Amino acid sequence: MIESIAARSLEIPFKTTFSHASASRDTTHSLWVEVRMRDGTAGFGEGCPRDYVTGETLEGALAFVSGFTAIWLKDIRDIVSLTAWTRTHRAEIDANPAAWCAVELALLDAFSKQAGQTIEALLGLPPIAGRFRYTAVLGDSAAKRFEAELSRYRQAGFRDFKIKLSGNLQRDLDKVALLKAGGIAPESVRADANNLWTDAGEAIRFLSSLDYGFVALEEPLRSGDHVGMNRVAAQTGCSIILDESLLRADQLSLFSDSPMRWIVNLRISKMGGLIRSVELLDHVRRSGLRVIIGAHVGETSLLTRAALTIANAARDILVAQEGAFGTHLLEHDVVNPPIMFGPGGMLDASQLAVGTGFGLIPQHYDGRWQQ
Repeated sequence: MIESIAARSLEIPFKTTFSHASASRDTTHSLWVEVRMRDGTAGFGEGCPRDYVTGETLEGALAFVSGFTAIWLKDIRDIVSLTAWTRTHRAEIDANPAAWCAVELALLDAFSKQAGQTIEALLGLPPIAGRFRYTAVLGDSAAKRFEAELSRYRQAGFRDFKIKLSGNLQRDLDKVALLKAGGIAPESVRADANNLWTDAGEAIRFLSSLDYGFVALEEPLRSGDHVGMNRVAAQTGCSIILDESLLRADQLSLFSDSPMRWIVNLRISKMGGLIRSVELLDHVRRSGLRVIIGAHVGETSLLTRAALTIANAARDILVAQEGAFGTHLLEHDVVNPPIMFGPGGMLDASQLAVGTGFGLIPQHYDGRWQQ
């Protein structure tokens, strides 16, 4: 039985500021949840409320957990009742996906520890194995800093890149020039516009001016403008990556007529946890679409570990994987050693701690994470 569910904000400084068209961050902005069972078992969860993605705020996420804790303590006892609650309370989770993600991950962690299983075994998914390749993500920065970051990624052996567009033509032309100078082929680069434009024609003209055929373009228009984004895809030849424009599995029917034109950015926090992410993945596969396993800036090793569960199950339709920055970005992580990519953007599953739940033991927190 669950004894308590406690939530609080999590703030860890970044080693550098990360910017894109919708926000600029220099610390994490996350919800941390700890579940305690009556036998002393503890489970931990994390979610990233983003008002420009799901409309959530950290304050609202904390209020959501506070308001539902008594109900969860009464209604949820195990993985069966957790799954049932997830499916019968879609509206509440749709409005609070990141907050629910943190709660659900903590509950899954606790339940699988009690069962002596990994998260994958508890959910009936294949055990994590093999290697995972991550994308080099470059924020919206001026040419000198962009060049330095690009150089570090290239020296580290990265093959896949994602850049943030600013909408400032000269600034973005400078980025493209540096990509060309580095011999980086367009088919290795995705561009994220973070909903920059309101008009498809304007987006098409801007992208044509860059003269660089990105392999895929993420959210060029206002979220939900599927007709406009379809036009951008047809005119530019870029696949369109759906992030803010796809928050629920029932939205996939909008893209069934041309599935190879669309790629789903599946972020665990955005989707409302692992159970809903598994459900979405099944729908994506049946619809003929592909996925990127994405990440919010500032995720800790806990969400990185949760995302590996989905990436491992999605290998047949996986285009790319993002995240796993660990202490490459964070001043410190919730676990030591953190789960993060190494040379070439690679993460080898054989290096992960093997254990029950997520296999992570967070360090003690008293303003900083301590051993």
